[in-house]
Formats: sequence, C-alpha cells, structure tokens
Amino acid sequence: MSSTHNGTEAEAMEVITEAKEAQETQGTKDTNINAAYRPTLKDIQNDSVAVLAEAWIGGTAETPSEFVPQLIERVYNDELVKHDYSITKLTLLEVSQYLEKFLWPHYDADASSTTHILSIVLMVNEKFRGRFEAWGAFEQSPEKFSAFFADVLKLCLQESEKISLRVKRYLLLFMINCFQSLENPLVRSECMRLVSLSIWHSLLSEATREVECKEYPQLLKFWRHLEKKFESMDSEQQTKAVFERTWMSEMIKQFVQILESIEDGDQEKVAYCERFMEFLIDLEAQLPTRRYLNTLIEDHQVVAICKLARLNSNKESGTLFSQLLEIFTFYTGFEINGHTGLALTKEEMTEINASKLTKLQRIAFTHFKDELIDLAMSNLRSIEDRESLSRHFDCLTLEQLVELCTLLNIRTTKITDSSVPLERDMLEEVLLLRFEKRHSQIERINALPLYPDENALFEDAAVKEEMYNADRPLALPKLNLQFLTLHDYLLRNFNLFRLESNYEIRQDIEDAVKRLGPRAGSVEGTTVFSGWSRVAAPISFFKMVELAKPNLGEDRLSLITADVTFNVRKYTEAIQAEWEAIREHDILFLLTIEAHDEIDEQWDGKESFRRHYGLKYVRGCEVVSVIGPNGKPFDSKKSDPQMLQEHRTGNTRTFRVALDANQYKIDQEHAKKTGGQDVYQTFNIVLRRKPQENNFKPVLETIRDLMQSDLMVPEWLHDVFLGYGNPNSAHYSQVQKQVREIDFRDTFLEMDHLKASFPGMQIKTKDGSDEPLSAPFVVQFPEPPSDNAGPKKKKGGEKAKKSKASQAQEQAQDELIVSTYKTPNMGPYPEDIPNTNQVRFTPTQVEAIKAGTNPGLTLVVGPPGTGKTDVAVQIIANLYNNFPNQHTLLVTHSNQALNQLFEKIIALDVDERHLLRLGHGEEELNTELSFSKYGRVTSFLEKRVNLLAEVDRLAYSLAIGGEHGSTCETAGYFFSYHVTPLWTEFERRLGTVEESSVELIKELFPFKDYFYNAPTPLFSNCTTVEQAVDAAQGCFRHLSKLFEQLEEVSAFELLRTSYDRANYLLTKEAKIIAMTCTHAALKRRELVNLGFKYDNIVMEEAAQILEVETFIPMLLQEPEDGVNRLKRVILIGDHNQLPPVVKNTAFQQYGNMEQSMFTRFVRLGVPTIELDAQGRARTDMAELYKWRYKNLGDLPNISERAEFKFANPGFLYDYQFINVDNYRGTGESAPRPHFIQNLGEAEYVVAVYQYMRLLGYPAEKITILTTYNGQKDLIRDVLNQRCNWNPIFGRPARITTVDKYQGQQNDYVLLSLVRTKAVGHVRDIRRLVVALSRARLGLYIFGRLKLFQNCHELEPAFKRLAQRPTKLWIRTGEMYPNTTRLVNPADEDGEEDKEEETKGKKGKKAPKKKAAKKGKDAKEKEEEAENKGKDHEIESIAQIGEYVFGMMKEQQQFAIQQQNEYLKSLQPPSEHAEEAEAEEANEGEEGSSSGAMDVDKE
Repeated sequence: MSSTHNGTEAEAMEVITEAKEAQETQGTKDTNINAAYRPTLKDIQNDSVAVLAEAWIGGTAETPSEFVPQLIERVYNDELVKHDYSITKLTLLEVSQYLEKFLWPHYDADASSTTHILSIVLMVNEKFRGRFEAWGAFEQSPEKFSAFFADVLKLCLQESEKISLRVKRYLLLFMINCFQSLENPLVRSECMRLVSLSIWHSLLSEATREVECKEYPQLLKFWRHLEKKFESMDSEQQTKAVFERTWMSEMIKQFVQILESIEDGDQEKVAYCERFMEFLIDLEAQLPTRRYLNTLIEDHQVVAICKLARLNSNKESGTLFSQLLEIFTFYTGFEINGHTGLALTKEEMTEINASKLTKLQRIAFTHFKDELIDLAMSNLRSIEDRESLSRHFDCLTLEQLVELCTLLNIRTTKITDSSVPLERDMLEEVLLLRFEKRHSQIERINALPLYPDENALFEDAAVKEEMYNADRPLALPKLNLQFLTLHDYLLRNFNLFRLESNYEIRQDIEDAVKRLGPRAGSVEGTTVFSGWSRVAAPISFFKMVELAKPNLGEDRLSLITADVTFNVRKYTEAIQAEWEAIREHDILFLLTIEAHDEIDEQWDGKESFRRHYGLKYVRGCEVVSVIGPNGKPFDSKKSDPQMLQEHRTGNTRTFRVALDANQYKIDQEHAKKTGGQDVYQTFNIVLRRKPQENNFKPVLETIRDLMQSDLMVPEWLHDVFLGYGNPNSAHYSQVQKQVREIDFRDTFLEMDHLKASFPGMQIKTKDGSDEPLSAPFVVQFPEPPSDNAGPKKKKGGEKAKKSKASQAQEQAQDELIVSTYKTPNMGPYPEDIPNTNQVRFTPTQVEAIKAGTNPGLTLVVGPPGTGKTDVAVQIIANLYNNFPNQHTLLVTHSNQALNQLFEKIIALDVDERHLLRLGHGEEELNTELSFSKYGRVTSFLEKRVNLLAEVDRLAYSLAIGGEHGSTCETAGYFFSYHVTPLWTEFERRLGTVEESSVELIKELFPFKDYFYNAPTPLFSNCTTVEQAVDAAQGCFRHLSKLFEQLEEVSAFELLRTSYDRANYLLTKEAKIIAMTCTHAALKRRELVNLGFKYDNIVMEEAAQILEVETFIPMLLQEPEDGVNRLKRVILIGDHNQLPPVVKNTAFQQYGNMEQSMFTRFVRLGVPTIELDAQGRARTDMAELYKWRYKNLGDLPNISERAEFKFANPGFLYDYQFINVDNYRGTGESAPRPHFIQNLGEAEYVVAVYQYMRLLGYPAEKITILTTYNGQKDLIRDVLNQRCNWNPIFGRPARITTVDKYQGQQNDYVLLSLVRTKAVGHVRDIRRLVVALSRARLGLYIFGRLKLFQNCHELEPAFKRLAQRPTKLWIRTGEMYPNTTRLVNPADEDGEEDKEEETKGKKGKKAPKKKAAKKGKDAKEKEEEAENKGKDHEIESIAQIGEYVFGMMKEQQQFAIQQQNEYLKSLQPPSEHAEEAEAEEANEGEEGSSSGAMDVDKE
C-alpha cells in the first residue's frame, strides 16, 4: 500500500484480509432489497466480494494495483451474473471503490472487454442509486471518457448473448443518468451530439425538415453548416457521426420491436419498456434535448405505437407503463415552442391547432370532397375533439387514409420495417393525435380535490413506495436542472408536493387508527374503539349545515359546511389544550372506520391497511369556526369570560368545517351512478395533525393560483431560473443597472479595514488628498469594461484613439474612489445616536455585501460559522439606507433563524418603525418590543400618544397657546405655522450677524427650553461656533423627525379597525418585512389582494428550502405594467449541508424533490461567493470538515480569544473519536423498524455528560446529538434514570438529532453515531458535515471506528479522527473553567508524541506527557509535573461509570464537610468555649500544671 494512504485504507485492508469466503447460501433473487441498503461490517467480512477486493483495495486512482483482466470477468460472472445482479453485491463492490481504484484506471478503449465496460456502467448506476458522486472518478482520465461513451452506445444496440435485455436495461439506465447530469461538461459534450439537429437525417422525408426550416430560417443555416462539417471529416469520423445521428432512431426502433413482441408474463420486456419510457420523458422534459428530438418522435409515431400496444391495455402488468405513457404524451405536446424556448399561451395553442385543422380541411376539400365534405365545411370548434374527428375519418377507406397521411407527410409504413404498411387503427390514431385539441392541464387541476381521499392515500403506488426500489421507474415528475416553462415548473412541484403531503398524512392516519384499536361491536354493523389517540377522537354527532349554490359559470357548490361534535372528557388537560388550540383555517380529517371480525389479528403489513382496519373513507375539511355552548360561532379572544369558562368546562367540542366542493361533487356523482351510500353520513372519527405539518392545503392552493395567473419572473432572472442560457446572465456584473456608488455606512470600521477588504485595488480619495478618511465611506466603483469589438478595418487615428481609451479604462478598473461625509447630528438624546456595526468583515464577506447591494441574483455559500447571518443583516441595512424607498422581504426556513436575523437587524441603524415580523414565531423574539402586525399597530398608537404629548410640551415651552397636540393633523399645522418659522428666523438672524459666538447662538436658539431635559445641557460641550450650530441643527432634526413620525402615524387616526391598520402598516410603512417560507405560501393570496409590494428578497437557509417554497416568496405581488418589480434576489445557504426534508424516499430519490433552488443554481454554474473564514470552532476541529470547502480558513477571533487557546478542563483532547464496543454483548438494536438504538453509546454519552457537569461545565453549554430518533429517545431515558435524582446534573441544552440541529451550535457536543452493522445515512457527507460542525470548543464522538473508517465518502474526516487515540483520555486535577493548559499540548511536543499516540489508539497505552521543555532543571520539571495533574485512559463504559461514581462520592463528602463547618459556624460562642475547654481538658490530662494554667488563662 502506498505510504500516502491513511488509516482508513489500513483498516479496510485489515477487514478484507480477515474475511472468509462467503457461503453460497445467499439467494440469487434479492433485487427487491430496498434502495436504503448499505452493507454491514459483517457483510463486508463474510462476503466473497471481500476476498476479490484484496486485489484493488490497496491501490489508488493515480497508482492502481496491478491489472488482472480475469479478475473483472470473475467479479462480473461469479458475483453479479450468478447472483442476478444483486443489489447487495453491487453495493459491496461500490463500497470497496471498485470503480475508482480498478475499473476506470485500467480502462483501455482498444483492449477493454465488454465485461469491463458493463462493470463500469453498473458501478455508475449504483452510485446514482446511492446518491453519491458518480463522475468524479472519470475526471482522473477525462480523455478516455469519449471512447468509453461510444462503447456504451454500441452496446445499447448490440444483439448478442452477453447483452441480454436486462443488461440493455442497465445500459439504458446509464444513459438516463448521463442525460440527468448535463451540468457536467464531460458528460454534456457526449450526450448533446445524440440529440442535435443532425438526427433529422432519420426523418421519413425531407419535406418534414423543409417545413420546419421554412418556419425557422436559422435552422437551415445550421443544417448546412453541419453538412459542410460532415463533408470535411475523414471516413472514420464520418462513420462515427452517422452512428451518433442515427443512434436515437435505432434505439426507438429497438424499443418498438420489444414493445410489440411482449407476451403475457414477459417481465423483462415490460421492465425495459418502462425504463425506455422514462428515458424518453427525461429527454422531452428538457429543452436542449427535446428541441430536435420532438420532431423525430412525432415522425416515428412513438405515442401512437405505445397507445395501441397490448401492454398499454394490460391492467395487471401495464399499469406503470400506461402512467408513464400519459406523462410522455403530455410532454410531447407541451405548450412551448421548441426552437425559440418561449412558452405558448392558451390562445397561441388554439391558433396552432386551428392552423393544423385548416390545413386538414383544405386537403379534405381538394382531395376527398365526396368523403370529407362535412369535415371541410365545419367550423373548427366542432371538429377539434377526438370523437368528431374519428367519425369523419371513418368515412375513408384504408387506401384513402394512406393517401391522406401521405399528403400530410405522415409515415404510412412501420418504422421497424418500411415494407410493411400500417394498419387502419394505427393511421387513425396518428391523425387523431395530430389534430385533436389538447386537454387543459389547468382545468384538470382545478377539478382535483386538494384534500386526499382514501384512494389517493392508500392505493396510489407512488405514495405506497416507502422504501424506493430503483429497479423500476415511477410515474413521477423529476426536479432536475431545467424546466420547460414556469407552468412546467409549477406542475411538477404541485404533483410532487401533493404526493409528499399525502404520504405524511397517510402515516399520521395509520398511527392514529392503530392506537384507536377499532373493533367490531356487539351490534352488527357497529364499531367500537378499545384504545385512544391524542390526535383522533370518536365523533358524537355530524350534521351538514349549508350547501350553497354554485357560482356563475361553475358546476360545483360554492360552499359546503358541516358541524362536527366530539367528546374530550377522557383526555388530560394538556391534550384538551391541544384541541382547544385548533383555530380558523386549520385542517381536520374525517374518517369512516367499519371494523370487521378479523381485525383482532395483528397487521403483518402484507394485507392492505385499509382492508385490515376497515378504513372506508377519508375526507379533509377546513375549520371555519369553533361553535360555543350557545350553538353560535365562538372566538376565545373576543368572547366574554363566562362564555369562555362554560366552553372550557364542557365535555363536548364542536367545529364548523368547510368540505371540499370538488370532492363532494365526485362523491355525489359516484353515489348516484352506483347507488352507494352517502359518504357524509358515515364519519365516526375526527383527526387533527400538528399545525406545522398541516400546511399542505394553502401551499397547494397557492401553486394552483400561480399556475392560473400571468406569472412574471423578472426578465433578468427568467432564463437562469428555468436553467437555460448563460448562468452568469443574472449576476450583477451582467445586469445593466449596476450601482456604481455605494454608501457602505458602517460596513467598514476604519480606512485600513476598507483597504484590506479590496485587495489588489488602488484606493483613491475623491478630493485627491492623502489624509486618511474616517467612516462612513462612500465607494465609487469603476465602470464595467465596455465591449470594444467592431469592424476589423479601422482608420489609424480612430484605432489609436480607441486604444488609448481602452488603456485608460483598463487602468481605471484597478481604482476605487472613496469619499466620506459627516454623520449628521440627529439630536441631543441617547436614542438619537445611531447604532453601528462592530463586525470586521473579511474581503469575501464584503464582496457578498457589495453583490447583494447591486441588482441581480446573488448566491452566497456560507460554510459553518462563516457569518452568513452577519452578511445578510449588513446587506439588508445597506439596502435600507441606500434605497430608502425600496422594500425588502426577508425569508428563512425556520422561525429560529428568522428571529436571529431580526434581532441583529434591530441592533443596527434601522428605524424600528420600518420593521415588521409576520407569522407565529414573533413571540420568540428576544426583545421587549413587538414586531408583529398587531404589535406594531399597538406600538404606533402608543407612540402617537407620546409624540402628541411632546408636541404639547413643545408648545408650552414656546408659550404658544392652543390644543396643538390633540391630533396628528393639528400637530402638522403647528409644525408648519410655528416651529418652522421660528427655525427659519433663527437661521436668518445668524446669517445677518457678522461675528457669531457660542453665547449668541445660545441666546438666539428658540427651542432651548424644550431641550432642558437633555442628558447634558445644550451647547455645554461646544467650544466653537461650528459645534454650536451643529448642536442646534441636531435639535431641529430631532423635532423634524418627531413631526415626520406623527405624519406617518396620522393614517391610524382615520383607520378605525385593527385589521385595516395592520394592513396599512404592511403595505405602506414597513420597509423590511420578515417571514418564513411557509408563511409566504400560506398568505400569498391575502398579500397579493392587499397590494403588497417589495423590491428585494433576501433568503437565508436557502439550501434547506424546497424548490417551490423558494419560488413562492418571489411572487407575492402582482406585476406592474407586465413587469415584475423585483430587483434583487439574494440566496444565502450551504448546499454542502443537509437539504430540505422529504420523508418519502421515492420522491426524494427518484423525483429529486430534496433538491433546493439554491443547490440547482449551484449545479447550473451560477456564480457563487463562498465565504472563506470561519469563527465558530477551534482550528483543528474545523479541519474535520474544511476539506468540503475551498480554502476555508479561520477568522482572527479563533487565534485571539482566550476560550480557543486553552484546553477543555478534564479532557486531554478537544476532540476525539471514542470507540464503543458491544455493551452487554450488543451493539445497535431496533425495537421497531427504523427505530435504531445503541445502549452502550447512550450509557457512555450520559456518563461523559455527568463527568462534565461534575467538573463544573454549565449544562446549557453542552448538547447531545445523535443520528437516529430511536437513540435520541434512549439517551433521554438513560439521562432521566441517571441524572434526574441529582440536581447537580440538570439537563443539557438539547438532546436531539443532527438533522434537527442544523443551523445551531454549542460549546461542547457529544455525538452518538449509533450504527455498528451498517454506516447508515451518515454516509451522506452533508449530514456528516452538519454533525461535525456544531461544536465550538469540544467534540466527542461515540461510535464503531472500523465501520465508519472503511467508508470511502467519510475518509477525509475519519482519517483525521483516527490519528488520535480511540479511547477517551481524561486529565485529573482540573475544574471548569480554571485551566491554564493550552489546547492540544501534545501537538507542541513534536512528531514523536503524535506517533506514539497513534499507537495508543490501537490498544497500547499512550505515553505520559513531557513534564517540561528542554532547558529546565530537574526540580522545575518535578514541580510542573505535580501541578499538571495526571492523564488517564478510559478503557470501557464501566470504567467511566465507576470514575463518575467516585467523583460523586468525593463531592458528596466535600459537601458534607462544608455543611458541618457551616453548622458549627452557626453555634453560639459559649458553646464554642465549652467545647474548646473540654477538648483541652481531655488532651491535657497527662500534662503539667502549667499547661492547665495556660488553658485556664485562655
């Protein structure tokens, strides 16, 4: 093994060496193992792959192990083919880095076998299945990729015994993965040649191409260019070009042959056809790949062939194929111009269809006058549907149909055999597909119920896919890099969001129904409930209240309401309070459960859940109001106390709910058609969900509203948003209206800070002086370089002039012109002094602030601890001060992050009047002020009273009688007619005096009596006239601001209701509005109706927000004159940390729903600013995750602050991986599926927590994290058992999972990795980065080292962790926070100690630390050694437990001793004297008489 290899490789080699050849007991049919499968340590050790992997495990991509071709054949045939391409085997090969270390380094285009190529394909597919980086291995030798890709293309079409249909399916999956990775230049260059314009060589006739080129002349130029390029190639290049341009056509022909040959039970062919449909859908769903392919697909009649295929009508084996075909058909006719990329409106689509029908009518009239005269003379509306067209085409004979198709340039022979003519039904289907009007997707969505019913929840195949098996595709939309149009974007998100919501709802219903324990009653047909659930209650009474008539033009009822009554007597007060918390617009579910006799048996998961528990109906509803004891709507906030008391003491609760009109219509039509029962008279359970998880309906409504509105994404963002064009086009440097001059206000602390923030730039002052300026700074940036391209021939003088201008401009690019100004005096009171920024921003942070201040799209990548929040706050403050008339919307994923941002904004120079916080998280703000809508209204009204009182005081001080402070209007008159004239007269008199003095200004200043209560007397600190004038002007600015605020508040005198006042505040007064993305989705319709406007949007935690939840906040306003007024979009996040949470793995992996817009933009290559200095963790702790970022360094505070310099008291290391062996013979366990626990780690973590608390560590500075919910619950149980009895321990700040703790931090983190059999989801590097980056001063990780060390993705982090001992090392003699020991003293003692410590981790005892440095004498060394304390290695959980117990006994004894001494100190002095005498007497019985005398004297 190479010496450069780390401990991870050593351990992996050790595991492989010890492995035994696996027994042939594994089944060969394990392809149904779910996609979450990861090999356990036992799998690796016992599988035969481990023995074979010895040949490559020690190599690297740069220095691979020796190539043995037979080894590839053996792995492929014995491990893959023999085991039916087992997922287990593929995963084991991927984990052993088969691709990176053996397959790709040894690939040779001339010598590699088919088996070698197929092995690479399978490994790439496996990496995509596991969602790991797949293309990184190919970047080691990118020059070989083109030849490899060509080999794959040939194998896709090859017919041989080795290339079975199953293998072709794997090859096809590889091609799908390639076309889903077009952001990779290596892959894109190969893929795009397969779908270029040259594929039109495979069209039936040149006429089709000529029609397209006639409509778009640029296509003809491009076609001629390709032809010339082809003619200039040599014969080998031409052969390759012909193969590539016909490959897609040949693939379609091969697919059609397989499709038409399917017999019943031929699952391999069915699976191939399903995968090919996925391939075609992916190509059609991206503009670059569909542009020319769509014409080829229409020419090859793929849709018609699939529709008439037997598989499409087979309800057993063809269901998935039919669903995929429906999606494919939708995209082939999508509303987009494939050549221009422009979305087509409904009117344009109608016009296109009309032109097709008109052409058909002309041909019918000319050539088929007798047969199709009715079609030729009919109006277009009467012949646009399928039935009408079919009736007309039935009038033609087969020969006439063929003639009609020929005239329309439609293929009349089979694509697989041109000598075989098409049958009549095929010709008719092709004609119908071409001329029928497309069904409106919006109308279909409008008819959909927004609440899921029992079929959507329990019968939908996609929702039932709990653990997605990548062996088959799904009929789901995919969220990849590009979208066809905004409508396509919303439609995909709508479908995925609805399905994900359904999945979560289904889980909640299943859990509640199980807990309710339905049983068949003694009376036939009745159901009783033997259990109970806190979220579900039996319905006592259900009554329909109102069925409102349909609105004009609609065929559904406009409103359907019902009353639901249930009993809460059996619930505790806490649970009753949860039901009481339900308010208007909350969502409830009504269930009908009809239990049967077999329900007593335990559900095994094989039988349908609905059938087993008798769950018959599920309907959603929205709470309209709570019904009070008097039978009328009841509002707990407004009702009188007596009514409230009656309501709360009663046993029943009644909600008036609104039912879904679309669902009601469907139910009534079904009941009428089948004669079934009325669903709405059968409900017997009402179910609620957690409010934060129950927002699906308003989000779906918002998406549906957006689909029907005239969506206007800002023009500068449109192409980038959809994933097309130049990814730089939305960057501020490319946007026309750049801000050349920016007032940075308090961004820079001083001139040196400004210079350091722009390295490589020359700083010049505006006035040309050399004197250093002071903040605030106004920076003028150079104009962007102009495009000097022009005609090649220029006159000499013009050319020289242009050259000089260009040179001058180039020089100016290195210059910044800086000016400053004096911050105006705003008044004599403390509140008049503006707050200023105290953060010394780094150059990268300043670049982010500059980019955010400019118009355009700004992406800021913020690694952990790099000050993302500070950057966001400064951007907002700069926008507020530079563009005072603009409004900024601040959006985050969580309330906690939003409150952190808001609290920092409050601390800057931003007027509180212009701040507004929307949503329910406002009450968690750590401030005395209320920034909610109604809190701001109250604040404004209170301020109005205070301001008017100040007006009266001012009038009194000026001796001006009258009720000037009665209203804002009278105050305005007072300012105009009294205050302003006094100030003007003061200025005039000062101007007429030849020599002013401070005393004169004091005498003339008219408002001195008003400012008598200033902290310091006016003009007392003024020594010059300029200072006195400045003080006077500050006083007048204070008064002007007072009356300005009154003018803003005046609207509240006219608006009487709180609702109107709050909305006025939102739309007129607030300049910075903060909300979560969920609140934006919930309130979008309301905000738009209010006329809400904003110019900038700043989004924090952008990488944690779903695509559509990022998009909705951009559209909370109506366009102005057809243009979106949004000027800036600033997204701040970190795509290297955890993505949005998607619970269903099918939607997460297949639909890629977890991809945020932020991550998509990064993948597209949109310019990003990556913050490059962290200030959270110690330097060596940050090294654990720095490898995931570019040049991540440390902020100065890491080296300056004392807390980072000194070691953690009681611990030898600031971070350590503590290996935890089986505890009581057991490692991980799972009491129930996916509920994974590890008792040994839980005990160890709690023991270390106890140890820290006994040393004096504050509980609020310790957080316990784990990677599984089961372990979280177990740690809490152990903590309760071990610590609850002793108040010394308390509880840590948080005990939670890594996923829930993203965005938070603490000084000390104890992390439990739980797994001992398989790595689990920590293999996702993003989760590992989050886990390792939460701690500031101490990180102690508990896990099984061998397991995680052998994981390729985690190698950089665990290589560093393995350099330290894997047994916990503690140091005695230290207490928190009293330590003078520097952090990691071992690192200062040389490499020798480090090597010995590394040995210690393998079970040998680690060395004692050196007592002192060289040069000290022996005595000094001994003294220092005594003061240092001792280091101890903790061998086991039992040992740390014993040690903690010993500490507790010592502390108990010390406490008892202290208590005794304290009690003694409370005793009277006489008792002290008597005791002392008695002691002396006892001691002096044998003493001399003089000694006794001494005692007497004392």
